[in-house]
Amino acid sequence: MQDLRRLLQSPSALLAFEAAGRHLSFSGAAAELNLTQAAISYSIKRLETALGVTLFTRAHRAVTLTEAGERFFHDVSIGLAHIRRSADAIRREREPGHVTLSVSTAFASYWMVPRLARFHAALPHIDLRLQTVDKDIDLAREAMTLGVRRGDGNWPQFESVPLAREEIYAVASAAYAAAIGAPVPPSRLPELKLIHLDEPYRPRPSWTDWFTALGVRWSDRGEGLRLNDYALVLQAVLEGEGIAMGWRHVTEGMIARGSLRRVCNESFVSGQDFHVVWPKGALLAPDTAEVRDWLLAQAVV
Repeated sequence: MQDLRRLLQSPSALLAFEAAGRHLSFSGAAAELNLTQAAISYSIKRLETALGVTLFTRAHRAVTLTEAGERFFHDVSIGLAHIRRSADAIRREREPGHVTLSVSTAFASYWMVPRLARFHAALPHIDLRLQTVDKDIDLAREAMTLGVRRGDGNWPQFESVPLAREEIYAVASAAYAAAIGAPVPPSRLPELKLIHLDEPYRPRPSWTDWFTALGVRWSDRGEGLRLNDYALVLQAVLEGEGIAMGWRHVTEGMIARGSLRRVCNESFVSGQDFHVVWPKGALLAPDTAEVRDWLLAQAVV
């Protein structure tokens, strides 16, 4: 950072450069930043001198980015956008009544949304915002406080409390389950249509793990419908496309309502849990602590 400070001298030059590059106008940048055009021109000239390159080609009443300027503008824009997003998230997180929870799409759709009425009845003063992500993000880096993660609970960067045990059984739509005469023994499943979760970012058990745990010989030959998001897997099951692995904490509500049925009596318990997590050492705002405690009150482990 000391080298960066010597190189750039003034962070305000980056703001001037980014605004001028976006507007392709020193006067436009000056109007946005409430500065004079001369101040913008001076800041950019100092930046060019420090970097040893020309960032803009000046013409009469117009400027364009040079090749070096284009590269630098791309990186500066991304960096400032991340800083702005983080600052906004931190500010919103500290607003009374606002809490963001980072979860998977499937957890949001099939665990949280069915409980929202219960949540609002218990905590009517809290504006809960569900941040769905396709991979587990760094909560601290993204300026979020609460998330749900799968694992053994030993994360160097998180405090954690178990929310749900990972138990997996085979599920199908009610019509499909009736058609195959469910419940059936696990050894019969290889003859049927299996739907696979090909999770690209999060480690999740596969059908291979499930069959192995239940003592069934089975080899994955790449057949069957394969989807990369568990919410899509469950939608395919509901449409009667076949049998999928059903995580208990996500599917038990649909089973209770009759839209899904267990295909076998047996299930696989992996030894992992789903946890409510928050950055280690973080002092939780009162509203955030209330949301965490409400989530843990729903825990089934």
